[in-house]
Amino acid sequence: MKISKEILEFGYKNLTTAKAMAELYEENFKTVSKYVHATSRGHEVIQTALGMQLLPQDYAFPYYRDDAMLLSIGMKPYDLMLQLLAKKDDPFSGGRTYYSHPSLNDIDKPKIPHQSSATGMQAIPATGVALGFHYRESLTDEQRAAIDSSFDSSVTSDSVVVCSLGDASVTEGEIAEAFQMAALKQLPILYLVQDNGWDISASAAETRAQNAAEYAAGFHGIEAISIDGTDFEESYNTLNKVIEKIRTERRPFLVHAKVPLLNHHTSGVRMEFYRDDLEEARSRDPYPRMRQLLLDNGFSEQDVDDYDAFAKAESKKALDQAMKMPDPEPADLYTNDFAPTPITEEKGERSPEGADKVVMVDCALFAIEELMKKHPECLLYGQDVGGRLGGVFREAATLAQKFGDNRVFNTPIQEAFIVGSTVGMSAAGLKPIVEVQFADYIWPGLNQLFTEVSRSCYLSNGKWPVSMVLRVPIGAYGSGGPYHSSSMESVVSNIRGLKIAYPSNGADLKGLMKAAYYDPNPVVIFEHKGLYWSKVKGTKGATSVEPSEDYVLPFGKAWVLQEIWKKEEEETLSIITYGMGVHWAMNATEELGLQDRVEVVDLRTLHPLDYETVFTSVKKCGKCLVVTEEPSDNSFSRALQGRIQEECFKYIDAPVMVIGSENMPAIPLNSVLEETMIPSTEKVKVKIEEILNY
Repeated sequence: MKISKEILEFGYKNLTTAKAMAELYEENFKTVSKYVHATSRGHEVIQTALGMQLLPQDYAFPYYRDDAMLLSIGMKPYDLMLQLLAKKDDPFSGGRTYYSHPSLNDIDKPKIPHQSSATGMQAIPATGVALGFHYRESLTDEQRAAIDSSFDSSVTSDSVVVCSLGDASVTEGEIAEAFQMAALKQLPILYLVQDNGWDISASAAETRAQNAAEYAAGFHGIEAISIDGTDFEESYNTLNKVIEKIRTERRPFLVHAKVPLLNHHTSGVRMEFYRDDLEEARSRDPYPRMRQLLLDNGFSEQDVDDYDAFAKAESKKALDQAMKMPDPEPADLYTNDFAPTPITEEKGERSPEGADKVVMVDCALFAIEELMKKHPECLLYGQDVGGRLGGVFREAATLAQKFGDNRVFNTPIQEAFIVGSTVGMSAAGLKPIVEVQFADYIWPGLNQLFTEVSRSCYLSNGKWPVSMVLRVPIGAYGSGGPYHSSSMESVVSNIRGLKIAYPSNGADLKGLMKAAYYDPNPVVIFEHKGLYWSKVKGTKGATSVEPSEDYVLPFGKAWVLQEIWKKEEEETLSIITYGMGVHWAMNATEELGLQDRVEVVDLRTLHPLDYETVFTSVKKCGKCLVVTEEPSDNSFSRALQGRIQEECFKYIDAPVMVIGSENMPAIPLNSVLEETMIPSTEKVKVKIEEILNY
């Protein structure tokens, strides 16, 4: 189509502004390079052509070179420079993250959820938003209205998602997971790949067997198009057609735009260090090409010179102004790690009169069913949770039949997508409950859990908390062997920005599941497989009277389930534990007849952790044993041991001790070896007697 003079004028002004900013940064290199930055120099045309066509109801995931795109959606040079200099008033992150790492939730602009440094990982959260749109579009108007009544949503039936990628990032495995789901579900998303032929110092010929369009063509259902990203008319018209098709046909596209990189990879990695193609790259500079386009369409030399001069003057003024603005204060470090939760007290009936006693796995199942009945924004997905099986532990049995395959569905074997898509789902106003099949399978999802899920609230300065629940069946049970038995809570508990539950019984699981759902932050719930049905000897205590529907149990409230009075004439002991360890501790004290000398504290949640209850118990008893199923070296329990020793040293009569699994690389399949590996009631009994006699 013929492009209007108004569009050409806006496009050129945007390009020359981005160009002027990049040149200004070079002129003031020593000042502005205190913090690393990259620029869009050479990429300005394709970025501008895209940003101009996005609407407030759209969601965008720019990458770290996309400052021209940010300008074209309405951001000002001053806004970007506040982030460049990590200033307190940085509108994206409050000085917490790099230049052109946006988080935006303005009513008049496309929504930009938080993402990491965007070297491919952002494709999963972006595709999660598109999956959220897909789910919303399957609902009735009444259901959508119910969601939007509690979520200030701009999402419409023609909203699109744009995920911007550098060509080098497309080799990431997580890109394949995103493409697979976009193709499988036919999601309304555009992947824009800006191909400048380089990673940092590695060229495309060294690292890529095909370009992004050729790669995407292998995912049946994604339409891939290659264009010259320095040609404004081709870029604008192609994107106009593609975006209109996504708005109406609701299917995925990939646009592969060939562009030159005319500036450094980043301010810290200078192009002169390694580039041998600079002369050729400069021959494809989009700036003189677009300048000529304006001259060919009725603009005068004076017009374009004035645009250039204005861009340079405004950029200089913006930088001068931004440099005068204050840095964050030390107190600003401690804000927005979590969004406030409404669940702060235990409420509802834990043991309703006349209620049935149910196994632990059913407490979780019933909790999710109650949530799904009440909240159309609640959905559940993961491997094998759909209608045919309902989960390998039957933890989702009947839910697909009751709520539909659009709401309870199987995913491919994609732990990264399962975990990371919740960022996008949450940003679209949904509340996903997802699961990895076994704790041993969480490892491919840790990248997303760490870089995308856990940091979103903090690095967006509170704009984009991720409301999600990740269920993780965990622990050794019945010769599960090395790939179905592991404990790994120490790894997850080292990811700041997550809340973590590890209940020991069904009532706690139901109450914590409800609290997790209503919490606006990401929650990981570890559910011990050996407690699901109380089939393991000594685990009948995991079976509970089912709590009422309104029962909630706040995080950070430990339970002294076996409380004692301090007896000065006898040695007493506090056992601090969680999960299966609770049952080993309770059984051990019963078999030893020491219920009146051993206090047992069930942590219930690992973060937040109820240190007050722990320290009170230890100070009262004078001795302490921490019981865990994990191998104890370098573990969560060792850290807890050290914290207890530090806080309670004046009150204890013996070293704080820990019992856990043997420190071997994996749990063997053979039952004798498994029994040797992990703790048990008998082993805890020995440890109790050892510390009482210390």
